[in-house]
Amino acid sequence: MSDMPTDHVGLEVLPFDECLRLLRSVPVGRVGFVYDGEVNVLPVNHAVDGQDVVFQVAYGSKLGAAARQECVAFEVDSYDAEAKTGWSVQVTGTADLVVENADVDRLAALGLHPWATRVDKPFWIRIRPSSVTGRRIRN
Repeated sequence: MSDMPTDHVGLEVLPFDECLRLLRSVPVGRVGFVYDGEVNVLPVNHAVDGQDVVFQVAYGSKLGAAARQECVAFEVDSYDAEAKTGWSVQVTGTADLVVENADVDRLAALGLHPWATRVDKPFWIRIRPSSVTGRRIRN
């Protein structure tokens, strides 16, 4: 049994530092945003830069949403079906395009590659969190 607080359905509420650790522990997450009046949720390879989630995209819908600094959601999770345990971390915040050369160079040093492999010149997107929450289920 954990000493962590639980939510109203009994899921363990994860502290901020644990949420950041878990965000860093998996290479692929999902970014959710509204584009052309519809909700989109797409997989991206990501990294954590301080408290920000960063990822690369080709020119297109994700870039458009980020360039307009729209509110987005980002989620990562893990589940062990046999043990019936798992966790989920969600980040909500504002997405923006990384344009400063020094920032682009620093992020490029992370060695992260976009989900789509045929991207000639990817653009960096940064999610500046307004909220980072996580839950864990234990059997």
